[in-house]
Amino acid sequence: MELVYSLVEIIVKNIVVVLVLMGFVAYTTLLERKLLGRLQVRFGPNRVGPFGLLQPLADGVKSFFKEDIIPEEADKTLYVIAPGICLFTALSMFAVVPFGGTITLLGREIKLVIADIDTGLLYLLALATLGEYGVVLGGWASGNKYGVLGALRAAAQMISYEVALGLAVIGTIILAGSLNLGDIVAAQQSGMWFIVKYPFGFIFYLVAGLAEINRTPFDMPESESELACGFNIEYSSMKFATFMIAEYAHMFTVAAIVTTLFLGGWSGPWLPGPVWFLIKVFAVIFFFIWERGTYPRLRYDHIMQFGWKVLLPLTLLNVVVTAALVAMGVI
Repeated sequence: MELVYSLVEIIVKNIVVVLVLMGFVAYTTLLERKLLGRLQVRFGPNRVGPFGLLQPLADGVKSFFKEDIIPEEADKTLYVIAPGICLFTALSMFAVVPFGGTITLLGREIKLVIADIDTGLLYLLALATLGEYGVVLGGWASGNKYGVLGALRAAAQMISYEVALGLAVIGTIILAGSLNLGDIVAAQQSGMWFIVKYPFGFIFYLVAGLAEINRTPFDMPESESELACGFNIEYSSMKFATFMIAEYAHMFTVAAIVTTLFLGGWSGPWLPGPVWFLIKVFAVIFFFIWERGTYPRLRYDHIMQFGWKVLLPLTLLNVVVTAALVAMGVI
């Protein structure tokens, strides 16, 4: 009977998390358009529903009823599954992110995380890499030269910044002594948040994370002014919408990882843990939107030079210094 209860618990957790996450993703698109409007001294969406609150629903309906075109030169199998790869990996990454402590429901103690595994951080790094394969395959399979150029840029950017991304989180492993995300949050609850102990790691992770999710100023795989949307140039209807949903889901997941690794996770006074978790996540998302409305897109060769000649050496140095300070008992 206990096995049945455990299976039901896992299924319910998955359904609830996916539905809630997709709801937040839908309205994060509206939040971004509203904030960008304010940053650019305009209104943003304000016609569909009160204050434009039904705009995400209108966008979804519009995408669903648009004509779905598959180019004649496309590799049809890869072309169709590429958006699904991006969305699946973005949602799967959230499986190991804890969004609260433990609650008691119907006499059972339930952890507010789908899968509490000891190698959660390795799981996240592995899936983050797989998500880029959807972008690369989508651009290549479309049979369009601009799509192929976007795919090549995505592959090069992934190789360049994945290394720095991995090095940036090593300091949190050293400080917490664990790869389990719950243990990393617990280590911050008993002391200072890692953004205080490990500030440069936080900055480096934010920069590499922006490159990971192809956000401005690292949005080279789709750069509209050069590649006319790049890797997704030939996509339409729900396939195009799936790429967009995956991008925002990935952004939400990266913000959740930043919150877990550096901002104390769900910990905070007075309010319930999940509420604190969402407040911190949306604070990080606000930063992502703010910098998009502030900085221009970088030139491609500058992005490559920055990744290999600046970010990689700095993250390596940061790991060495952090390890030395921990060994000496300074932090």
